[in-house]
Amino acid sequence: MLYLIPVPISDNTQTISIQSQYILPNIKKFIVENVKTARRMLRKMDYQLNFDEEVQFFEMDKHQKNQDISIVKAWLLSDEDIGLMSEAGLPCIADPGSEFVALAHQLKVKVIPLSGPSSIIMALIASGFNGQNFAFVGYLPIDKNSRIQKIKQLETLSATQTQLFMDTPYRNKELFLDLITHLQPHTKLSIALDISGSDQYIQSMTVKEWSKNDQLPDLHKIPCIFGMSK
Repeated sequence: MLYLIPVPISDNTQTISIQSQYILPNIKKFIVENVKTARRMLRKMDYQLNFDEEVQFFEMDKHQKNQDISIVKAWLLSDEDIGLMSEAGLPCIADPGSEFVALAHQLKVKVIPLSGPSSIIMALIASGFNGQNFAFVGYLPIDKNSRIQKIKQLETLSATQTQLFMDTPYRNKELFLDLITHLQPHTKLSIALDISGSDQYIQSMTVKEWSKNDQLPDLHKIPCIFGMSK
């Protein structure tokens, strides 16, 4: 079986589910983004097996489209349980990993998603925006003109559907400035910063209110989910 293992957000180990604690001791093969950080997080999740003698890791290369995944295929065709982890939160959402889940389905291998934190869903439910109809559109374009055009498209869609998006943390400030500059004054904007972390900040206001807010949080290099609604 392929288990989709949620990883605590902001290193908050209180978000580790009992379900994961029950399943993890039985897994000796892991598909991960980074072996070093995966080992560190597994230890925080009270994983006890010896990494050098008992455990195997396959590191996903999100920059290589034709990565050799024959070893993962062999793992899936064995009778052993396999774990898939991202760096934080639920795997395969704004993170690589979906191709391995698709491979498991092709090979008729059972896929088991474990319960755990998702910063995207947590940002949505804390925003006060429409949770019946929403979209997560991922990262906005890097090019400034393309990003502004995308922002305006999302604003139109937000009249009937909550729009959730993010950017690389070091571009958060630039994105925020583009949002309050190019959105209509009464469009609602939410910021969910460092969810479940020690510096968590979640606030929803109109663009006009954000523009007048003189106590903005420090967005630089901190994981953030933005939301938009009319």
